[in-house]
Amino acid sequence: MVRQLYCTAGAGMEELLAEEVQHKLCATQVKQIPGRVFFSSNSDLQTVTQLKSAERLFLLLRKAEPISLPNNPAKAAVVIKQKVLGAPDIWKQKFQTWTALQQELEQRGQKRKREEEEEDGLHTPSFRVSCRCNGVIARSYTSQRLSRIIGMAIKDHLGWKVDLRDPVLEVNVYLSDDHCIVGIPLLKHPLASRSYMKHNGLRSTIAWAMSSLCPKKLNDCVILDPMCGVGAVLLEAAQEYSNAVFLGMDTDVSQLQKAAENVKASGMAGRVQLLQSSAMEIPLADGAVDAVLCDVPFGRKFSCSSDMPTALPCLLKEMERVLRVGGHLVLLLSLQLSAQLEKTICTHEHNQNVNSLDTNNVHTEPSNTHNESTNTSNPLTFHKSSSETSNTPLLIRSLQAQRKHRVSLGSTDAFIHTYTKIQTQTHSH
Repeated sequence: MVRQLYCTAGAGMEELLAEEVQHKLCATQVKQIPGRVFFSSNSDLQTVTQLKSAERLFLLLRKAEPISLPNNPAKAAVVIKQKVLGAPDIWKQKFQTWTALQQELEQRGQKRKREEEEEDGLHTPSFRVSCRCNGVIARSYTSQRLSRIIGMAIKDHLGWKVDLRDPVLEVNVYLSDDHCIVGIPLLKHPLASRSYMKHNGLRSTIAWAMSSLCPKKLNDCVILDPMCGVGAVLLEAAQEYSNAVFLGMDTDVSQLQKAAENVKASGMAGRVQLLQSSAMEIPLADGAVDAVLCDVPFGRKFSCSSDMPTALPCLLKEMERVLRVGGHLVLLLSLQLSAQLEKTICTHEHNQNVNSLDTNNVHTEPSNTHNESTNTSNPLTFHKSSSETSNTPLLIRSLQAQRKHRVSLGSTDAFIHTYTKIQTQTHSH
């Protein structure tokens, strides 16, 4: 049975979620808007709940043209009944579909409640409304006021029972200048919640995105996170790639202890190894790993007693050293560090000037990485940090930029940078 569903997604994750539902669910009618991805799928719901880039999962009840409401509540209720609610039969059919999906998921916590409601008939469930609005409509109506108006309209229109404390279902409504969307959550908890994460670090959806943005799949690989924290990035990758081996490093013992607890809870103890070590001096041979995934700390003091913008070039040099040719480097950088990275990339004109002074150094034009998500094929060149005694640029010409993707971390944004190592680096002195 094909079901019309949608998922919410963090800013910047919509494209990745659309790709994931197509790849994992063979979904059709995939459409994305800011914060949401709509799709149709006949996959069993247990498979759908394994989506890694989504926040919450909904059964789509209605997707209509944007509405404008009069200031008069009575007149607004009429518009809502016509434009937001639509035909009662559709709601009844969707509720039956929702009930079947709940049985499919075997949500025991709701089973008893549902049986009690079924005694009164399938057509009179208890409900509450959760409404979000923005744009013009938000200037005249608060979300709470709209929730009350829509709730009363559903009660009058369908005969459903209002229950604000423990309803059988929740009706989610999103109104904006461009959209009118009504859906029913299929799970109490977000898909983004990971039961094995006893200690939370980087948001799981972003951690998943870092491995998914690798140009090549990471099965049968050795994957390193030299600043692993509580292990969020490694564990998300481990869930995706069952045949890979993972190594996490950090200088903070307390973080490693939390990472060890997360690894144990995830059942990955045999595949994820943890080691106390500095990312500035990684205790591995040259070309020892197939991929490096790293959530670079945002502006915090680093182990070398230097701030991160200063330490970043040397950190990149060390990551590049342990990466094999053909391997991938994926970095999550704050906007500040991303800008710092781009400032240290030599321009084509600067490369020519340096070439005229030092014929032993080979420079290449940097990639254009100003778009939020781009594909490129130009090698990158970095300067030494200002803290180093020599004025000679620190050249990392072996890394080829592949993609730059902007994502939201809630209170701030960040960029995921992806590179491929195209040759062995000959470091300048």
